[in-house]
Amino acid sequence: MGKLNLYTGEQFQALRQKGDPLADRVIADLIENPGLTTQINSWSEIPLELPESFPDSLVQFFSFFHQRPSFINNKRVKISQDYFEKEGNLYMAMLGFYSLPYSYAFADGAQVLVRSKRITEEAGKRLSETALFLLDTYRPGTFLTDDRALLSIAKVRLIHAFSRFFVRKYAKDWNDDWGIPVNQEDLIGTNLAFSLMVMRGMEKMNQFPGKEIHESVLHYWKIVGHYLGIEADVLPDTSKEAFELEKLIRKRHAKSSEAGRILIQSLLNYYISVIPDPSMSKLTETLVAFFVGKEIADVLGIKETIALPDNAVGLILKLNFLKQNGINSSYAKIRKIFLEQNKVQFGSPVALNIPAIKRP
Repeated sequence: MGKLNLYTGEQFQALRQKGDPLADRVIADLIENPGLTTQINSWSEIPLELPESFPDSLVQFFSFFHQRPSFINNKRVKISQDYFEKEGNLYMAMLGFYSLPYSYAFADGAQVLVRSKRITEEAGKRLSETALFLLDTYRPGTFLTDDRALLSIAKVRLIHAFSRFFVRKYAKDWNDDWGIPVNQEDLIGTNLAFSLMVMRGMEKMNQFPGKEIHESVLHYWKIVGHYLGIEADVLPDTSKEAFELEKLIRKRHAKSSEAGRILIQSLLNYYISVIPDPSMSKLTETLVAFFVGKEIADVLGIKETIALPDNAVGLILKLNFLKQNGINSSYAKIRKIFLEQNKVQFGSPVALNIPAIKRP
């Protein structure tokens, strides 16, 4: 049975009431001392010796990242990174055409996302930050010889904690039935969006890499999940566990919501705005609907309106909002082009930073 006995409605309902105490304890200190945020955002990696001025909450939080989890399998890490090195363009494309739309279909989790105006009003920048997180996470040597990605993961973990804090404090319309904001179940679902759903997208394009790579990708995101504060014992180790886990969460939460429809329309409108050829931009809704499947497409209020060409891979790379060049790019080339194009689009390089909140 493995961990399949953990995948029950009762267990996951309890996870909706769990956040991330280690990260949540930090927020009050960062608001009280905004200079700490500036200092952290200036780092290139988490220092081995933390500044003496750091409060205990921050020392405990960053010390967590110096402890390597015992379950890491170096071989699987390398297999996953080698796969991204080879197929990073398609992996990045799946982020926009499958992973994010899929996550918008889960109504209760979408309530947090739609309350962030940056997602609906600055969709392009927010997407690029998510893509940068993916690139940082897949930097060659991560979890083996290079620790720079841990800082990016730590920042995203703190961004999640800020979201919990501000939604709980200021969102007067928050419904307790949704669970606490950015709860463990929603984090697990997002983890699957970056791993399992990418593999499903590859399969839909007849590009499935096989079970060994599939389960190596699941393992990789189990490690990322651990550092993000997710209860890693729940995350899948096998394709069977991933299948059952996704099915459980989908049955629990995939339902139509105003929040989900706002999010998907914001995303599609962004694609239309950055794809200058109308004959191509009109394919984006059909492409998203193709990947997420009819059940999720119906939930999001989208559909396949045009017959897709046979060469889905070529079309995806052409429409990819990250505008990568060619199917055989390396990690270094993908990252270089991505950063250059973001600087052109937004006027400055995209960066992952925790918000600097000044104390009122």
